[in-house]
Amino acid sequence: MEAQTLVALPVVLALELSPGDAPSHRTLSRDEAAELASLVAEDLQALVPQVGEARLAVAGALFDAVELLRPGFPVWATLDELARRVPRGHLDNVVAFGTHEGRMPAQPLEPEPAFADGPMRLLPMSLLAPQELAEALSEKLEVELVGRGEAGARTADWLMRHLGVRLEHARYLSRNDLLALTCVQYEHVNLAPLWTLLEAALLTPYREEPTMSARGLALRYHEGKVEAQSPTGWLRSHAGDPAERAHDLAGIVFELRQYAALLDAHHLPLVLQGGEPTPGYLVETLAATEPGYDAPALFAHEAAGLGVVAVTVAQRGEGGRARMLAHGYPLHPRALGSLVAALSDRFGISPDLHALGRIQLGADGLLGAPSEALH
Repeated sequence: MEAQTLVALPVVLALELSPGDAPSHRTLSRDEAAELASLVAEDLQALVPQVGEARLAVAGALFDAVELLRPGFPVWATLDELARRVPRGHLDNVVAFGTHEGRMPAQPLEPEPAFADGPMRLLPMSLLAPQELAEALSEKLEVELVGRGEAGARTADWLMRHLGVRLEHARYLSRNDLLALTCVQYEHVNLAPLWTLLEAALLTPYREEPTMSARGLALRYHEGKVEAQSPTGWLRSHAGDPAERAHDLAGIVFELRQYAALLDAHHLPLVLQGGEPTPGYLVETLAATEPGYDAPALFAHEAAGLGVVAVTVAQRGEGGRARMLAHGYPLHPRALGSLVAALSDRFGISPDLHALGRIQLGADGLLGAPSEALH
């Protein structure tokens, strides 16, 4: 098999935990991973006998779907690379990777603590098959796993004993099955547009993919990142009285925060159209400082339940008329300090933030600033 081209067929063992249960550990030792891999091999060969003609590689680690579904599929890519290095015949062509002195053999195989609490844990594996077998084996797996892919009783018992959990289900899925399952989950919480972007990043990263959020914000996958229409740009294209527009703007920022959190978990950066990635916030620059005006100042627009939804940099001129220089949007509370510091540095001004207590719109219906000084 070593002289042949091996095609990787990604599979996952999905563990649905009983409510309130959590695994006692997120990774398996080398010996534990080898034990589990032998049981998995028995299960898969019982479902699809041709599996015995391929190399089975198992990662002894439990992940969340967001960790597996990232551009380039780094967990599977790492597992495949490690498996290709192992000489044929090792453990009857079943290879398993677990911890040595508490560490997995490569960083991408280390589950992240931030995603450890989900109700479903996913254990990734790959079948490395000769090219002439791969297509038929892949088709057979897609049919058999979705139809009767429950793990065997011995495998489920082993998992419950070694992880200290009760399992509602333990089922083998192809990666396509996992993609379909995640799609349904996002659609169920009204995030179908986010899935459109993520699917493009995962499966057709070379192709641009436009979509629109549920609230009408234009979004586009493009060259490894998601570009979002600015909230100010969105306001320009929507009518309504000031109170309604302020409420709608708060909704747009809330939606952006939802998208940002999930895209970040999937390692897909969110930027404003034409912008560059920034850590936890978005900034749109509108104008340079005008010497004939007062020194710029920072103003915080606030909304109930959301805190600061935007920070405006503005400077006042004759008659209190204000010029907007930039707007920044914190995507999570911890990013507000970084946003304020970045705007302060960019415009060479004090980081003092003037709280408005509301979202203030100007005569043009866009984000504005007070015409009088705040004390």
